[in-house]
Amino acid sequence: MKIKRLIVLFFIVIFTNYFAQQMKVKTDVPAWAKEAIWYQIFPERFNNGDKSNDPKTEDLKGAWPYFVPEGWQIHPWTSDWYKLQPWEVKTGKDFYWNAGVRRYGGDIQGILDKLDYLKNLGITAIYLNPIFESPSLHKYDASTYHHVDYNFGPDPKADKEIVAKEDPGNPSTWPWTSADKLFLKLVSECHNRGMKIILDGVFNHTGTTFWAFRDIIKNQQTSKYKDWYTITSWDDSTTGKKFAYKGWNGVKDLPEVRKEVEFGLVAGPREYIHSILKRWMDPDNDGDLSKGIDGWRLDVAEMINHNFWKLFRKWVKEINPSAYIVGEIWWDDWKNYKMMNASPWLKGDEFDAVMNYRFARALKNFVINKTDKAGPKGLIDSLNTLYRQYPEENIYVMMNLLDSHDVERVASMIVNPDIWYDHEGCPEQNKNFDVRKPTDEERLIQKLIVGLQFTLPGAPQIYYGDEAGMWGGDDPDCRKPMVWEELKYETETTHPFGISRPSDEVKFDEKLFNWYRKMASIRKENKSLSLGDIKFYNLNEAKSILAYKRSFGKESVLIVVNNNPDASELNLKQEIAGKDKPFLVNLVNNGAIKMSKDNYKIILEPYQIMILK
Repeated sequence: MKIKRLIVLFFIVIFTNYFAQQMKVKTDVPAWAKEAIWYQIFPERFNNGDKSNDPKTEDLKGAWPYFVPEGWQIHPWTSDWYKLQPWEVKTGKDFYWNAGVRRYGGDIQGILDKLDYLKNLGITAIYLNPIFESPSLHKYDASTYHHVDYNFGPDPKADKEIVAKEDPGNPSTWPWTSADKLFLKLVSECHNRGMKIILDGVFNHTGTTFWAFRDIIKNQQTSKYKDWYTITSWDDSTTGKKFAYKGWNGVKDLPEVRKEVEFGLVAGPREYIHSILKRWMDPDNDGDLSKGIDGWRLDVAEMINHNFWKLFRKWVKEINPSAYIVGEIWWDDWKNYKMMNASPWLKGDEFDAVMNYRFARALKNFVINKTDKAGPKGLIDSLNTLYRQYPEENIYVMMNLLDSHDVERVASMIVNPDIWYDHEGCPEQNKNFDVRKPTDEERLIQKLIVGLQFTLPGAPQIYYGDEAGMWGGDDPDCRKPMVWEELKYETETTHPFGISRPSDEVKFDEKLFNWYRKMASIRKENKSLSLGDIKFYNLNEAKSILAYKRSFGKESVLIVVNNNPDASELNLKQEIAGKDKPFLVNLVNNGAIKMSKDNYKIILEPYQIMILK
């Protein structure tokens, strides 16, 4: 009898543990984020709306390479990307060295001027890469978090004079510069169009020009900010020791903010960040959230411990309960191609979402790869793993990107299949990387992967210019100036290492733009694509034909995917379609598919996606 009781007890424990693991953590996420269609903007390269504020040589002071080459000037927006300008040739350096010194003059006015373009595309939410004052082109090395970059605003000279009078350590003295005010106008104009807008929060590290770090350099041990960073030695003429400090990942250009266990960051920078949240989320401190931003994207979020992010969430949600917090949680082991399981950050007390690079890799493996290719079963398994690991509510607000400012563009992934995601994705890293423009067939593949992105659970994100047909490898090649319909661009004929390449016309791709807009429209008009559950059907593993159904309330949409260069004929059973109607409508082209003998006969074109209702 004891043995029987032990056996019963054993199985009770096993099943209890199993069902406990299966239970989803209940989390509270912003409702609007489930239906968001995101657009990521790299401000320096999106649009130059005000040439009077373009950076000058003095604005590069403090940025790599810590001097300004002779003859330096703003780069022509429409020039051949890899072609060196005369001042660049004189440096004697290659393209990749010179690319770090280039400035194109993108600014806040440029974004304002294109809000109606984004609205027409179907965008409902904007994520801006860093906009705070910094001498670099990327702004991940901030000089401050409480002022927008002077060259992003209308009057850099006056803004510098205004800021010189403040005490940066005292929020009550912070003025609103012309750049700050123009950004707040951008926030207001976004909200007037029904768009949300979030900022990039880079709180793990600063630049060497950051105001508190400059004070430490000047005053050494007597600086009241000396505890903000990890200082390993001070200037000492008697011993010959030099000032030294800890840089993020050993990079001295990026002094790492000092950490502690209890609250993640030490008190000084922690309270400064709290002031930053209030400044940009509720600018007038009057509770009118229409004037402030709608959330934060958090850079290298895994580098700061969970205690800080729990406090961060509390602060953010106290200001705006509907604000969106998305973390950059990415590589666990880059060398061995292992991405992080972000579930520790998605328990309801830290982030609402993460940048869903695992989603991007899964779609790449299925749609783009040729040799190391996943079939429908592989894609289904990868996505279901995500759906099991992450709470359901968080799945719906995941930032479902395909590419970003940190990887090669999706168009160039397709031109260069089978390269690991975020590995050897440009000629600087891989001399065999092909820099050419995609072919017509490769554009079909791009349309297919975008169709998947817009119909699977999670909020799709477009990286600026993908919809316009832009291509390019990993940083810096993914950061070309935006291709606009009204501009005439120089043909790309140059290779960064002088290798022969095709001549590629650079112009706005209207057909591709219309495809993105169509996908956005279909997603908006069918709630099941944003809010519905999902069921997969592996229709033909060998031919890579997949279907999945999204259902919400009484509405259901069936997506059928032919991930194949050949056309296929398919008899779709009525029970899969879930319809008793005499025909289904393909929402992509409004074509009707008639039912015959309990089947829908479907002809799938190469790389076609059907969205049936």
